[in-house]
Amino acid sequence: MARTNSDDLLMEDDLAAAFLGNDEELVAPVETEETAIIEEEIPQDELGESVEDEWDNTDDFPGQLAVDVYETADKLVVKARTAGISKSDLDVSISDNILTISGVLSGGEDEQTTRWHIQECYWGEFSRTIALPVQVREDENSVKAELKDGVLTITFEKEKTEQPKKIAIQ
Repeated sequence: MARTNSDDLLMEDDLAAAFLGNDEELVAPVETEETAIIEEEIPQDELGESVEDEWDNTDDFPGQLAVDVYETADKLVVKARTAGISKSDLDVSISDNILTISGVLSGGEDEQTTRWHIQECYWGEFSRTIALPVQVREDENSVKAELKDGVLTITFEKEKTEQPKKIAIQ
C-alpha cells in the first residue's frame, strides 16, 4: 500500500484538530485520483500466502556486522556483537589502516522446517570493512583480538605522531 504526501498532510490536520480541542467530528477525506491509495498485487503461493520476491535475494549481499569504534589516549578499540559465532568462523584482517571482519554464522537452518512464521535472525556470511579513523600500528604485537561473551573486541595501539611544532615568525 502506498501513501502520498497529501496523506501526511491530512494526518497532520487530524492531529492538530485533536490537540487544539476541535470538537467537530473528523471527516474522512474525499478520495480523488491524486489521493487514491494504490494497492499492489502481491504474488501468492499455492496456499494463498503472499510471496515477496525481494526478500529472496539475501544470498546476493552478505550480512552487515554492527560495530562500535572508539579511542582512548593511546588505543583504538573496535567492538562487534558476534553472538553465536565461533573463533574458527571469524576472519579479521588489517591492511593500510583498513580493518575487515568477516565470517559465517551457521545454525539457523533446520532441515525439518516446513514453514517459517518469523525469521529475524541473520544466518550466513557477513562482512564489515572499516577505514580506521586514526593511524594504528599493524604489527602482531600491537594488535589484540578477543572473543568473549559474544563480543569481538579488537584493540590497536595508535601510531605515535609528533605534535606540531610552533614556528616563530620573524
